[in-house]
Amino acid sequence: MKKKHVKLTTLVGLIAIVALQTVWLYNTYYLIQHDIEAKSNSIIHDALISESIYRMRLIDKPMTIESGEVQQDTIPYCTYLQEALFQVGSDILLDKLDSIYTDLLKKEQIQSNIIINKLYPKQNIVLESTSKEKASQWGTITTRPIPIRLDNSRAIQVILTNPYWDIFGRMSLLLIATVLMMIFVAGCIVYQIKIIAKQNQIARARQDFSYAMIHDMKTPLTSIAMGISMLKSGKIDNQPEKKAKHLRIMEEETEHMLKLSNKVLTLSKLESGKLELIKQEVNLPAMIENLTEIFAIKATKSIRFNTQLEAETAYADEEYLREAVSNLIDNAIKYSNESVQIDIFSKENEKDETVIGVRDNGLGISMKDRKSIFEKFERAAATERSGKGGATGFGLGLNYVQRVVEAHEGTIELNSIEGEYSEFTIHLPKFINEI
Repeated sequence: MKKKHVKLTTLVGLIAIVALQTVWLYNTYYLIQHDIEAKSNSIIHDALISESIYRMRLIDKPMTIESGEVQQDTIPYCTYLQEALFQVGSDILLDKLDSIYTDLLKKEQIQSNIIINKLYPKQNIVLESTSKEKASQWGTITTRPIPIRLDNSRAIQVILTNPYWDIFGRMSLLLIATVLMMIFVAGCIVYQIKIIAKQNQIARARQDFSYAMIHDMKTPLTSIAMGISMLKSGKIDNQPEKKAKHLRIMEEETEHMLKLSNKVLTLSKLESGKLELIKQEVNLPAMIENLTEIFAIKATKSIRFNTQLEAETAYADEEYLREAVSNLIDNAIKYSNESVQIDIFSKENEKDETVIGVRDNGLGISMKDRKSIFEKFERAAATERSGKGGATGFGLGLNYVQRVVEAHEGTIELNSIEGEYSEFTIHLPKFINEI
């Protein structure tokens, strides 16, 4: 699946998850709001009765509470109390009702500011209110009008101005869980996309590696085949110099293929943990001198080597350490201009390690490329750095160096400035505990 298709599918899935979660949260909000609204409508009856009893205690006039069997089904009991009090000249006290209603809300664990209005219910005109400001229509809960006159000419209505804080408070755990879940899902999706992208990158790299390897192996095989054909023909039997040249070319090409095969095999063993190292004291001056002589002879560029070997030995497998340093020198030559200066040094640091460094005055490595420079089949950045259609190879060199160093329980560090230099330093313990 292409990367854009993966992103599109993931985006659609994420939108679907967010939509479902939004519907769930909305339904939960609605249910809690409906519960608060039901309790608010229930409480207003109790509040009106309590307010009526309070006023009854304040007056000493006789009063008659009317009742009717027909009206009992439609008019609440609190209305009869309010009508009886009104008939003896005692009108409803909104401030007292406000206090009683607020206390009843708190007992129901509902936290909200309220406004109590006395109104004409038929015209919905406010006659008196506990607040001078008009309540907003958004986010409020309004109770049903409760008549305080038997003729329904007056009614009481309560408005909860900010019940959403109480609703959100009840939903707090759900909201926190939702946020955490969405962060987790988003993280998983991003991680999944990265894995898929990485797998696609590795697949393309392996494909490029296969093509490059086949192409590079085809050339030496062709040279070897031509050399064998020429030798078999006998045409150069009486030309010893030409015969020796063909033999030398065949030998070099065979060695080139063997080194490549060994490198791939070594990486495979390192990845599977089956590589066995034969560690011993390695003579660094002798090894470095041999490598510099070989590269100086083979080089097509002007190369100057500077060596400063303060540490003369390293505890390592000589074959693999030699190949690792060889790769660093080869890279220094590849990614440099026509005139190359390579500094090779060794020393012992305060951590009781042997440090081997290779520094060049070449093209350098950008900060972006440093993240992937040691990855297997790393070729894209190398192609850009070489500036000549890409340096030859398969992107195995630095990965090989890193894995060999890690197999020695050491580390490798990179220090570089793009356009100026690159410096790789290998840190090897002086002694390794054998398993």
